[in-house]
Amino acid sequence: MIKGIHGLFYTPNAEEVRSFIRDKLGFVHNDIGEGWLIFDLPEADLGVHPSDRAYHSISFYCDDIHKTVTDLTSRGVEFSSSITDEGWGLLTHFRMPGNLEVELYQPKYEKRSTRKRSKARVPPRSRPKRRKTSG
Repeated sequence: MIKGIHGLFYTPNAEEVRSFIRDKLGFVHNDIGEGWLIFDLPEADLGVHPSDRAYHSISFYCDDIHKTVTDLTSRGVEFSSSITDEGWGLLTHFRMPGNLEVELYQPKYEKRSTRKRSKARVPPRSRPKRRKTSG
């Protein structure tokens, strides 16, 4: 079964972007050798929106956007927009090395993955009863 999503940034500034994510955003990572860092994300979600053209986007989300912006700003992260209320959540953008601009938002909708889930019990498969044969 699919367990998660793997996102990628393609950039000529890969080392700078990796350092930014490691040092400024503070993401836990695995060093798989030769400078390749794979970052562990605590959770993810995926949306599909209508558009006239096909493309993809990466956004980060948080529980408290004002606190997160203050914390990231103190680490040297540059924000390129103020926080706006988009109805579905609070949104801002920040810059990463290599001219990458990324969304940061605080959702107003409930994140199902953050709720404690009870494990659904699957009833045992019913088997046909065997007939007793005399024999």
